[in-house]
Amino acid sequence: MPTCPHCQQDLTPDSRYCRHCGRPLEPDSPPETAPGEPSAPPLAGDLALGEFLKTGWELFRRYPGGFIGFTLLYFLIGAVLHALAGVGQVAFFLAHTPLAAGYFVVHGRLLNGREVEFRHFFAGFESHRLLPLVLLGVVSQALITIGLILLIAPGIYLAVSYLFASLLLLDKGRDFWPALEESRRAVTPRWFGFFAFFLLLLLINLAGLLCLGVGLAISFPVTYGALTAAYARLFGLSPRFG
Repeated sequence: MPTCPHCQQDLTPDSRYCRHCGRPLEPDSPPETAPGEPSAPPLAGDLALGEFLKTGWELFRRYPGGFIGFTLLYFLIGAVLHALAGVGQVAFFLAHTPLAAGYFVVHGRLLNGREVEFRHFFAGFESHRLLPLVLLGVVSQALITIGLILLIAPGIYLAVSYLFASLLLLDKGRDFWPALEESRRAVTPRWFGFFAFFLLLLLINLAGLLCLGVGLAISFPVTYGALTAAYARLFGLSPRFG
């Protein structure tokens, strides 16, 4: 039986990620591209949605207290800001993408076998990342909303196509618009597969919401972990990400 080269645990045949430590098993990652250059096209074969979700779960198990604590804090911040009608809601809208970036940073560090601390959840608020992430969130949401208002389908297309934009900004150092376009170009050839992935993640979070809302403290980190695993598979994760 094959074993993981990182943690030496037994693996199931044809696994792409270790179900014990969550790290990718591909020996070679796609080469990193310079800013402005198109990234490598998605790898051939199935999207391995089950593998991505397993990895998300295993990453959660490696730092459950941190993920649950940050998710509760995330919703607390949202509740407080939404209670402040007008300016508070705008503030949360602007802060959402930098806050969500914390999930990606912590998951990326775990995938790379790096140490994590609770402060890493706030990496999206670092000076060199904050403005690009805010602009990414505002521009993507504006385009998705316009698409939904006009014909619905363009909005859904963009919502799925922009799945990896934040990760490209955080990992590859792309500015907000190149990150959006690079994600869209990579997703488009296999859009329906990613649409199924998108729906699956939504359903998991809906199930978490139905569990009196408490389940979101687990489903949120797991689904963000699955997205990070899919990104690592498609684009290659920089060794020093995070």
